[in-house]
Amino acid sequence: MAGRRRLKLIGVSVIAAAFALIAATANRVSATDWRTASHEPVGLAPDPATTPEPVVQVYAARTWGWRGTFGVHTWIAVKRADAPAFTVYEVIGWHLRWSDSVVVARQRDADARWFGSPPELLADKRGEGVEALIGRIEAAVRGYPFAGEYSVWPGPNSNTFTAWVLRHAPELQADLPPTAIGKDYLGERIVASAPSGSGVQFSLGGVLGILASHVEGLEVNLLGLTFGVNPFDFSLKLPLLGRIGPARRLEVGAAHSAPVTRAAPESPGAY
Repeated sequence: MAGRRRLKLIGVSVIAAAFALIAATANRVSATDWRTASHEPVGLAPDPATTPEPVVQVYAARTWGWRGTFGVHTWIAVKRADAPAFTVYEVIGWHLRWSDSVVVARQRDADARWFGSPPELLADKRGEGVEALIGRIEAAVRGYPFAGEYSVWPGPNSNTFTAWVLRHAPELQADLPPTAIGKDYLGERIVASAPSGSGVQFSLGGVLGILASHVEGLEVNLLGLTFGVNPFDFSLKLPLLGRIGPARRLEVGAAHSAPVTRAAPESPGAY
Protein backbone atom coordinates (compact mmCIF):
# COMPACT_ATOMS: atom_id res chain seq x y z
CA MET A 1 0.00 0.00 0.00
CA ALA A 2 2.76 2.40 0.95
CA GLY A 3 4.65 1.48 -2.21
CA ARG A 4 1.61 2.23 -4.35
CA ARG A 5 1.18 5.57 -2.61
CA ARG A 6 4.83 6.44 -3.32
CA LEU A 7 4.45 5.53 -7.00
CA LYS A 8 1.34 7.71 -7.25
CA LEU A 9 3.21 10.62 -5.64
CA ILE A 10 6.11 10.21 -8.09
CA GLY A 11 3.68 10.12 -11.03
CA VAL A 12 1.88 13.27 -9.87
CA SER A 13 5.24 15.03 -9.36
CA VAL A 14 6.40 14.15 -12.87
CA ILE A 15 3.13 15.37 -14.41
CA ALA A 16 3.29 18.60 -12.38
CA ALA A 17 6.89 19.20 -13.48
CA ALA A 18 5.90 18.62 -17.11
CA PHE A 19 3.07 21.16 -16.92
CA ALA A 20 5.35 23.67 -15.18
CA LEU A 21 7.91 23.34 -17.96
CA ILE A 22 5.22 23.71 -20.62
CA ALA A 23 3.88 26.83 -18.89
CA ALA A 24 7.36 28.34 -18.71
CA THR A 25 7.91 27.64 -22.39
CA ALA A 26 4.54 29.10 -23.32
CA ASN A 27 5.41 32.34 -21.52
CA ARG A 28 8.72 32.51 -23.39
CA VAL A 29 6.98 31.97 -26.74
CA SER A 30 4.47 34.75 -26.14
CA ALA A 31 7.24 37.15 -25.16
CA THR A 32 9.44 36.58 -28.20
CA ASP A 33 8.66 36.30 -31.90
CA TRP A 34 10.58 33.63 -33.82
CA ARG A 35 11.45 36.24 -36.49
CA THR A 36 13.40 38.29 -33.98
CA ALA A 37 14.80 35.42 -31.86
CA SER A 38 18.57 35.52 -31.43
CA HIS A 39 20.89 33.55 -33.73
CA GLU A 40 24.06 34.93 -32.15
CA PRO A 41 27.01 32.58 -31.55
CA VAL A 42 27.77 31.63 -27.95
CA GLY A 43 31.54 31.18 -28.16
CA LEU A 44 31.85 27.40 -28.38
CA ALA A 45 33.23 27.28 -31.93
CA PRO A 46 36.69 28.44 -33.01
CA ASP A 47 37.04 31.45 -35.27
CA PRO A 48 37.57 30.14 -38.84
CA ALA A 49 39.72 33.19 -39.62
CA THR A 50 42.31 32.15 -37.04
CA THR A 51 41.85 28.36 -37.21
CA PRO A 52 43.47 26.89 -40.31
CA GLU A 53 43.02 23.25 -39.23
CA PRO A 54 39.88 21.28 -40.19
CA VAL A 55 37.15 21.09 -37.54
CA VAL A 56 33.99 19.03 -36.96
CA GLN A 57 31.52 19.90 -34.21
CA VAL A 58 28.11 18.53 -33.20
CA TYR A 59 25.50 20.62 -31.40
CA ALA A 60 22.05 20.35 -29.81
CA ALA A 61 19.71 23.13 -28.69
CA ARG A 62 16.17 23.21 -27.38
CA THR A 63 13.83 23.74 -30.28
CA TRP A 64 11.36 26.58 -30.71
CA GLY A 65 8.17 27.02 -28.72
CA TRP A 66 6.34 24.41 -26.70
CA ARG A 67 8.16 21.59 -28.51
CA GLY A 68 11.34 22.74 -26.79
CA THR A 69 9.90 21.40 -23.54
CA PHE A 70 10.27 17.90 -24.94
CA GLY A 71 13.00 17.99 -27.55
CA VAL A 72 16.09 19.46 -29.13
CA HIS A 73 17.26 20.28 -32.64
CA THR A 74 20.68 18.91 -33.57
CA TRP A 75 23.18 19.75 -36.31
CA ILE A 76 26.69 19.04 -37.55
CA ALA A 77 29.17 21.81 -38.42
CA VAL A 78 32.30 21.20 -40.51
CA LYS A 79 35.19 23.38 -41.62
CA ARG A 80 37.78 22.06 -44.04
CA ALA A 81 41.42 23.13 -43.73
CA ASP A 82 41.83 26.87 -44.41
CA ALA A 83 38.09 27.27 -45.14
CA PRO A 84 36.85 30.79 -44.30
CA ALA A 85 33.60 29.61 -42.69
CA PHE A 86 31.77 26.65 -41.20
CA THR A 87 29.24 24.71 -43.24
CA VAL A 88 26.33 23.49 -41.14
CA TYR A 89 24.34 20.40 -42.11
CA GLU A 90 20.88 20.02 -40.60
CA VAL A 91 17.30 19.06 -41.39
CA ILE A 92 14.53 21.66 -41.38
CA GLY A 93 11.07 20.26 -42.02
CA TRP A 94 9.71 23.62 -43.17
CA HIS A 95 11.79 23.30 -46.35
CA LEU A 96 9.43 20.71 -47.82
CA ARG A 97 7.02 23.56 -48.53
CA TRP A 98 9.22 24.71 -51.41
CA SER A 99 11.86 22.01 -51.81
CA ASP A 100 11.97 18.25 -52.34
CA SER A 101 14.54 17.84 -49.56
CA VAL A 102 14.61 18.72 -45.87
CA VAL A 103 18.42 18.59 -45.78
CA VAL A 104 19.97 22.04 -45.56
CA ALA A 105 23.65 22.92 -46.04
CA ARG A 106 24.60 26.53 -45.41
CA GLN A 107 27.40 28.67 -44.10
CA ARG A 108 26.52 30.04 -40.68
CA ASP A 109 27.96 30.26 -37.19
CA ALA A 110 28.49 26.72 -35.96
CA ASP A 111 27.51 27.65 -32.40
CA ALA A 112 24.61 29.98 -33.17
CA ARG A 113 21.61 30.03 -30.87
CA TRP A 114 18.66 28.09 -32.26
CA PHE A 115 15.88 30.68 -32.17
CA GLY A 116 17.14 32.00 -28.85
CA SER A 117 18.13 28.69 -27.26
CA PRO A 118 21.87 28.30 -26.52
CA PRO A 119 23.43 25.17 -28.02
CA GLU A 120 25.30 22.42 -26.19
CA LEU A 121 28.52 21.10 -27.71
CA LEU A 122 28.34 17.31 -28.09
CA ALA A 123 31.54 16.57 -30.05
CA ASP A 124 34.61 18.46 -31.23
CA LYS A 125 37.37 17.05 -33.46
CA ARG A 126 40.20 19.02 -35.08
CA GLY A 127 43.43 18.49 -36.96
CA GLU A 128 44.82 15.14 -38.05
CA GLY A 129 42.34 12.83 -39.76
CA VAL A 130 39.50 15.36 -39.69
CA GLU A 131 39.71 16.26 -43.40
CA ALA A 132 38.99 12.63 -44.32
CA LEU A 133 36.26 12.51 -41.67
CA ILE A 134 34.57 15.52 -43.27
CA GLY A 135 34.57 13.69 -46.59
CA ARG A 136 32.71 10.76 -45.04
CA ILE A 137 30.29 13.11 -43.29
CA GLU A 138 29.48 14.83 -46.58
CA ALA A 139 28.96 11.45 -48.27
CA ALA A 140 26.57 10.43 -45.47
CA VAL A 141 24.66 13.70 -45.87
CA ARG A 142 24.21 12.98 -49.58
CA GLY A 143 23.07 9.43 -48.79
CA TYR A 144 20.48 10.34 -46.14
CA PRO A 145 17.53 8.07 -47.01
CA PHE A 146 14.72 10.25 -45.62
CA ALA A 147 15.52 13.53 -47.40
CA GLY A 148 12.00 13.77 -48.82
CA GLU A 149 10.21 13.04 -45.53
CA TYR A 150 9.65 14.80 -42.24
CA SER A 151 7.68 13.94 -39.11
CA VAL A 152 8.06 15.59 -35.71
CA TRP A 153 7.28 12.27 -34.00
CA PRO A 154 8.60 9.61 -34.05
CA GLY A 155 10.69 10.63 -37.07
CA PRO A 156 12.31 11.05 -39.46
CA ASN A 157 13.28 14.54 -38.30
CA SER A 158 16.42 16.61 -37.64
CA ASN A 159 17.66 14.20 -34.98
CA THR A 160 17.12 11.21 -37.27
CA PHE A 161 19.39 12.97 -39.77
CA THR A 162 22.12 13.75 -37.24
CA ALA A 163 22.06 10.17 -35.93
CA TRP A 164 22.33 8.83 -39.51
CA VAL A 165 25.41 10.93 -40.20
CA LEU A 166 27.01 10.13 -36.83
CA ARG A 167 26.73 6.41 -37.51
CA HIS A 168 29.14 7.05 -40.40
CA ALA A 169 31.49 9.07 -38.17
CA PRO A 170 32.10 6.94 -35.03
CA GLU A 171 35.34 8.85 -34.33
CA LEU A 172 33.20 11.71 -33.02
CA GLN A 173 31.96 9.56 -30.09
CA ALA A 174 28.86 11.77 -29.99
CA ASP A 175 26.23 10.94 -27.39
CA LEU A 176 23.00 12.60 -28.51
CA PRO A 177 20.87 13.79 -25.57
CA PRO A 178 17.78 11.81 -24.54
CA THR A 179 15.70 14.80 -25.66
CA ALA A 180 16.83 14.23 -29.27
CA ILE A 181 13.49 12.69 -30.18
CA GLY A 182 13.77 10.86 -33.49
CA LYS A 183 17.39 9.78 -33.08
CA ASP A 184 16.30 6.14 -32.77
CA TYR A 185 14.08 6.13 -35.86
CA LEU A 186 15.41 3.54 -38.33
CA GLY A 187 12.62 3.44 -40.88
CA GLU A 188 11.89 -0.16 -41.84
CA ARG A 189 15.07 -1.43 -40.21
CA ILE A 190 14.96 -2.99 -36.76
CA VAL A 191 18.67 -3.36 -35.91
CA ALA A 192 21.49 -0.84 -36.37
CA SER A 193 24.51 0.54 -34.60
CA ALA A 194 23.74 3.13 -31.93
CA PRO A 195 23.66 6.76 -33.14
CA SER A 196 27.27 7.15 -31.94
CA GLY A 197 28.29 4.47 -34.42
CA SER A 198 29.24 2.06 -31.62
CA GLY A 199 27.31 -0.68 -29.88
CA VAL A 200 23.92 -1.83 -31.12
CA GLN A 201 20.28 -0.82 -30.95
CA PHE A 202 16.93 -2.45 -31.65
CA SER A 203 14.08 -0.14 -32.59
CA LEU A 204 10.52 -0.64 -33.78
CA GLY A 205 9.61 2.46 -35.77
CA GLY A 206 11.33 4.75 -33.29
CA VAL A 207 8.62 4.17 -30.66
CA LEU A 208 9.96 1.13 -28.84
CA GLY A 209 13.53 -0.07 -28.49
CA ILE A 210 16.70 -0.61 -26.52
CA LEU A 211 20.28 0.54 -27.03
CA ALA A 212 23.61 -0.51 -25.54
CA SER A 213 26.92 1.21 -26.32
CA HIS A 214 30.17 2.20 -24.62
CA VAL A 215 29.39 5.79 -25.68
CA GLU A 216 25.68 6.14 -24.86
CA GLY A 217 25.47 3.54 -22.11
CA LEU A 218 22.09 1.80 -21.78
CA GLU A 219 18.93 3.42 -23.11
CA VAL A 220 15.30 2.33 -23.36
CA ASN A 221 13.03 4.03 -25.88
CA LEU A 222 9.34 4.09 -24.98
CA LEU A 223 6.99 5.96 -27.34
CA GLY A 224 9.94 8.01 -28.56
CA LEU A 225 10.97 9.02 -25.04
CA THR A 226 14.41 7.97 -23.77
CA PHE A 227 15.19 6.61 -20.32
CA GLY A 228 18.74 5.51 -19.57
CA VAL A 229 21.98 5.55 -17.64
CA ASN A 230 25.53 6.02 -18.88
CA PRO A 231 28.14 4.50 -16.56
CA PHE A 232 30.98 5.48 -18.92
CA ASP A 233 30.26 9.25 -18.70
CA PHE A 234 28.17 9.01 -15.60
CA SER A 235 24.71 10.44 -16.09
CA LEU A 236 21.03 9.67 -16.00
CA LYS A 237 18.94 10.19 -19.12
CA LEU A 238 15.32 11.27 -18.77
CA PRO A 239 12.55 12.68 -20.99
CA LEU A 240 11.99 16.47 -20.73
CA LEU A 241 14.90 16.94 -18.30
CA GLY A 242 17.55 15.49 -20.61
CA ARG A 243 20.97 14.40 -19.38
CA ILE A 244 21.53 14.73 -15.61
CA GLY A 245 25.08 14.48 -14.32
CA PRO A 246 28.52 16.11 -14.35
CA ALA A 247 29.61 18.14 -17.37
CA ARG A 248 30.32 16.04 -20.45
CA ARG A 249 33.86 14.84 -21.01
CA LEU A 250 34.72 15.89 -24.56
CA GLU A 251 37.96 14.85 -26.20
CA VAL A 252 38.96 17.78 -28.39
CA GLY A 253 41.61 16.59 -30.80
CA ALA A 254 42.45 14.47 -33.81
CA ALA A 255 39.93 12.07 -35.31
CA HIS A 256 41.43 8.64 -34.74
CA SER A 257 39.97 5.77 -36.66
CA ALA A 258 37.29 3.69 -34.98
CA PRO A 259 35.41 0.59 -36.06
CA VAL A 260 32.17 1.35 -37.85
CA THR A 261 29.56 -1.18 -36.17
CA ARG A 262 25.56 34.00 -39.38
CA ALA A 263 22.40 33.31 -41.76
CA ALA A 264 18.90 34.80 -42.21
CA PRO A 265 16.41 33.18 -39.80
CA GLU A 266 14.52 30.19 -41.12
CA SER A 267 10.96 29.43 -40.14
CA PRO A 268 11.52 27.21 -37.08
CA GLY A 269 11.79 23.46 -37.56
CA ALA A 270 10.46 21.20 -34.82
CA TYR A 271 13.17 18.68 -34.03
